[in-house]
Amino acid sequence: MTYAEIKSALGMVQSPLEKLEFVMDLGRSLEQVPESAKCYEIKGCASFVQICRDENRFFGMADSALVRGIVAIIIAMVDGKTSDEIKNMDLGGEFEGLNLNLGAGRLNGVNSMIRFLQNL
Repeated sequence: MTYAEIKSALGMVQSPLEKLEFVMDLGRSLEQVPESAKCYEIKGCASFVQICRDENRFFGMADSALVRGIVAIIIAMVDGKTSDEIKNMDLGGEFEGLNLNLGAGRLNGVNSMIRFLQNL
């Protein structure tokens, strides 16, 4: 699912609980990380999170259903983009616009993922 499709689908869901269920469903769709990808553990997340890169393709994994969904959203935002393109994106503002009503701990993790991606 592309980021535009994810954003559109989330925009149609009004219930905060249903939005979080949708996010968890997204986590089930994460592609398997290819052996050629370089993986990095993201510090600052309450859960174990890795973001992996193979050229301009991104992959990820996490040990929590909700966090896997968050990783899927963030990866969809940057997949296929170069480091320079990612640096010029407002990932934080874009993610905030999804109105997911995440707690402070999860938002710290989101910010850690975004900082990592913007410093590639």
